[in-house]
Amino acid sequence: MSITVEDVKAALSKIVDPNTTKDYVTGKAVKNLKIEGGDVSLDIELGYPAKSQFDAIRAAVIAGLRALPGVGNVSVGVSSKIISHTVQRGLKLMPNVKNIIAVASGKGGVGKSTTAVNLALALAAEGASVGLLDADIYGPSQPMMLGVSGRPETKDGKTMEPLENYGVQVSSIGFLIDPDEPMVWRGPMVTQALQQLLEQTNWRDLDYLVVDMPPGTGDIQLTLSQKVPVTGAVIVTTPQDIALLDARKGLKMFEKVGIPILGIVENMSTHICSNCGHAEEIFGAGGGAKMCKDFNVEFLGALPLTLSIREQADSGKPTVVAEPDGKVAAIYKDIARKIAVQVSEKAKDMTSKFPSIVIKND
Repeated sequence: MSITVEDVKAALSKIVDPNTTKDYVTGKAVKNLKIEGGDVSLDIELGYPAKSQFDAIRAAVIAGLRALPGVGNVSVGVSSKIISHTVQRGLKLMPNVKNIIAVASGKGGVGKSTTAVNLALALAAEGASVGLLDADIYGPSQPMMLGVSGRPETKDGKTMEPLENYGVQVSSIGFLIDPDEPMVWRGPMVTQALQQLLEQTNWRDLDYLVVDMPPGTGDIQLTLSQKVPVTGAVIVTTPQDIALLDARKGLKMFEKVGIPILGIVENMSTHICSNCGHAEEIFGAGGGAKMCKDFNVEFLGALPLTLSIREQADSGKPTVVAEPDGKVAAIYKDIARKIAVQVSEKAKDMTSKFPSIVIKND
């Protein structure tokens, strides 16, 4: 009995991608399917980075196909291909940057910068090319968190090269000023600085640029929403009502300007005692999940309030690289994967496919 393409596709339609919850046929992940006699070879091409899961996905597909009667050898390749997705209407994508993810909060002090750097590192650990833009002009913290210092180089006198650590490209006003120097600037200067950091940094072929936003809904947020092609935003909050109040404003701001919300991260959801391991909900419980329900957005995950997260970020070695196999790093990686899956399911950007229309008067 010979195996047909339909047989193989029927078997693949019963194997579900654990990250998208779609089967591989529906998700259009099956590529280069070949059948020779009873031998089957194919590639599974994921639209999001998941290097740590390639082996498990390969094993699941092979097991599913081997259950077919008459199947011989099964060869499965697994890879990721990140493409550009749609942004706000009227804006063009940046060169060398496929997707921009804004990490924002309505309020300061909720751990947004720590979340942003760990998400960037988690995406990089899964095989993506990642950049991190520190858009908090008044309080840049990413140079310290990533353990990077020094001045950016320029090769042409007009643009600057991003600095890099742990495989993540980074640009920050913190590289250009004295660490103790306050930024006593009015709004227009701050927004101009943001645009220069964004556009005059020579980002090198990024799948994702994570933007660590300042708290609130002011000038920088407005500039980002009007002039920067953002693929989606992630809102970081803590469980207590006062933080959620401001987080809701931040979420509504992105909705108003047409930037999709990729989900909500609840930070400091439980405190883990470093002596006995007892978990206590210091800031309340369930606030982030309730906000997700109210706005019909995805709850990406909850992170504990632990001493190690703060110590690792302060020392320039954030959790995802300090304890890559630890419980907290696993939460960050899971959240990053959910964000990447959300991005992958957005409409593909087609602006590069259309030629520019030029009208000339003869």
